[in-house]
Amino acid sequence: MESDLRVRIDTLAGWMYEAGHLVVFTGAGISTESGLADFRGPDGLWTRQARGLPTRSIDFASARPNAGHEAIVELQRLNKLTFLISQNVDNLHLRSGIRPELIAELHGNITRLRCQSCEFLMDNVGDIIPCPLCGGHMAPSVVNFGQSLPRRELEDAYAHSRKADLFLAVGSTLTVTPAADMPRVALRAGARLVIVNQGQTPLDRAAHLRFEEKIGEVLPPAVAKLGEIMYNRG
Repeated sequence: MESDLRVRIDTLAGWMYEAGHLVVFTGAGISTESGLADFRGPDGLWTRQARGLPTRSIDFASARPNAGHEAIVELQRLNKLTFLISQNVDNLHLRSGIRPELIAELHGNITRLRCQSCEFLMDNVGDIIPCPLCGGHMAPSVVNFGQSLPRRELEDAYAHSRKADLFLAVGSTLTVTPAADMPRVALRAGARLVIVNQGQTPLDRAAHLRFEEKIGEVLPPAVAKLGEIMYNRG
């Protein structure tokens, strides 16, 4: 089993090296190693609720970026990350060092406000002021059930998914649309699909490479191996 994992990690590293347009897609599962509960995982909020078990609150303030987040930042440092699409609102990607122009936070961010007219984003400093660009109403950017996803982020996510030659889905059950449409768009465009998730997804059979191990056991060593490949072939 250990040797099989090593082979798959080496394969992923090789594909990342070859990729010209690498898109990473993250769900709540990447933040479980930061102490934040996911939703549909084995011990997720909705899983526990369905079993009649008590659920715990999500303590965003105490969470810190983990090795999975940091591995994606290393992809950015190596100039291999083209774009990051995230379903998460926990702000851990930006805190870890991802450049704002490289990420679409489809469901918003607990620390940011969005203009309801022009979609300008700004940090939540405590006082809700008119939009500095258009004077529109600034409101929390987190997207609640039934609300539309931010247009600009959604367009960017679709555009990069269509251009991807390697699409890496991490910590998502790939069931919440329209976010979960992105790997399907990438597949139709001919991209390799890699899924890292503890639990089944609807696209498991379509994936070119599948990991059910913890994200911290996959992404950091794969990115480290990528760094070795780049150094040796540079």
